[in-house]
Amino acid sequence: MTFRSGFVSIVGRPNVGKSTLLNALVGEKIAIVSDKPQTTRHLIRGVMHEESGQIVLLDTPGLHKPKTLLGERLNDLVVGSLSEVDLVGICVPANEEIGSGDKFIAAQVAGANKSVCLIITKTDSSTGAQIAQRIEQGIALGKEAGIDWKFVVPLSSFDKTNLKELTSELINCLPEGPALYPDGHLTDEPERILVAEFIREAALQDMREELPHSVAVTVEEMNLREDRENMKPLMDVFADIHVERDSQKAIVIGKGGAQLRAIGTQARLRIEKLLGMRVHLTLHVRVTPNWQSDAKNLGKLGF
Repeated sequence: MTFRSGFVSIVGRPNVGKSTLLNALVGEKIAIVSDKPQTTRHLIRGVMHEESGQIVLLDTPGLHKPKTLLGERLNDLVVGSLSEVDLVGICVPANEEIGSGDKFIAAQVAGANKSVCLIITKTDSSTGAQIAQRIEQGIALGKEAGIDWKFVVPLSSFDKTNLKELTSELINCLPEGPALYPDGHLTDEPERILVAEFIREAALQDMREELPHSVAVTVEEMNLREDRENMKPLMDVFADIHVERDSQKAIVIGKGGAQLRAIGTQARLRIEKLLGMRVHLTLHVRVTPNWQSDAKNLGKLGF
């Protein structure tokens, strides 16, 4: 049997289901998910192991019209990733009209001179008529951008409709070659980055509209607690939640610290599942003024 392997970049507007799709394909939660814009801020690699091939998926930030230096850097990250992959999958949701943002993305991808496929997401929350219309619009989008789609697949990450079909199509588009990662390896993302992302995901829940863009998380320390003979391992995690204003800090902390405790509880459960051990999580909220547009602060926060 011919074995194929390679890299596939998943691109699209914010909130079109890219991270949810990555998690569904890999079978584990690797990328954080929320309904807030700019949820994904890093290139997250997820590895799929199939009998006929290995697919390394790159979940990317949503391409958008940037209003801050952070937004510019996220867009640059996406465009730069296109040169590293064998195939690009453009995601458009079935329940939304294809618009100017999708056309902008298609033009960017067309300029990279890569093989491209169209992935129509969220069919579980769409009607048959919407799905048919989106396929028709998608074909027109490709013609307008000068893209010859390798294939077009409508799917749902929630009810798994057509995920196997997508997997098969992706593998068929990859070059022949050996596996790029060891069997069972799901991501090459450092644990500290994943831990910080899980904390940010918990912080984004129930946040007011003005807050999500302003929240960043850094993990300052992760230490396996010593002197625990005959006891289960315990990881001490110390992390900072960064916001831009004192008023935002008050919102994150909440009355009597209730909001921060809720964030800590949600994040700890996710981190414990990731690490496979008990976790003691200590969170502090810090004001880092205007960090989204300050080059020095962006560097400190890992952007």
